[in-house]
Amino acid sequence: MPVDKAKGTIRPTPDGIEIDLRDPVVAGILAWLWPGAGHLYQRRYAKGILFMVCILGTFFFGLVLGEGKVVYAAQFRDKTEAYPGFQGKLSRWPFAMQIGVGLPAMPAVAQTLAAKKDAPPRFGGWMAPPLDREELNRWNKELGTRYDLALLYTVIAGLLNWLAIYDAAAGPAFSEPAEEKKKDGKSIDDKDGKAKDKSE
Repeated sequence: MPVDKAKGTIRPTPDGIEIDLRDPVVAGILAWLWPGAGHLYQRRYAKGILFMVCILGTFFFGLVLGEGKVVYAAQFRDKTEAYPGFQGKLSRWPFAMQIGVGLPAMPAVAQTLAAKKDAPPRFGGWMAPPLDREELNRWNKELGTRYDLALLYTVIAGLLNWLAIYDAAAGPAFSEPAEEKKKDGKSIDDKDGKAKDKSE
């Protein structure tokens, strides 16, 4: 079982190796701000570099494939075009996943805050919401299947980092042993729950 402390949390593995998670809260925050940073803070360098390369590589590949048009926070720059009610909230579910990569997705928030109906978006429109439904439909038509693929890549990157954040904050997950040893020399078979003599 893990031995939790306020700082320097120690997570022992089944092999008897102890993993120093340091401060799990700090590690989790760093892992969200920049993929892999939480693991580097914990000195788990191999995992940190692996997560950084794979997650950021996946995210930026999708971003470039979609020409910066698949990661945005608001529905439209023209608020009157927004879908009402539950449909409107559901329309931007991808960003709830994409924001998992942390700082690399933050320009989308900045673009939304600076968005104006009568002014062109900044930075060439990268990560800026479409003006209206007509512009969104034009993006889908121009990019074709690339739009869906790019969206998928960026969403997967965000989801992967949510898992990496959990790994940094809680430590690696270990599977339970297949059989439980009992004092009388018998074990419980994990398939049928019946006691089985080890001498058989």
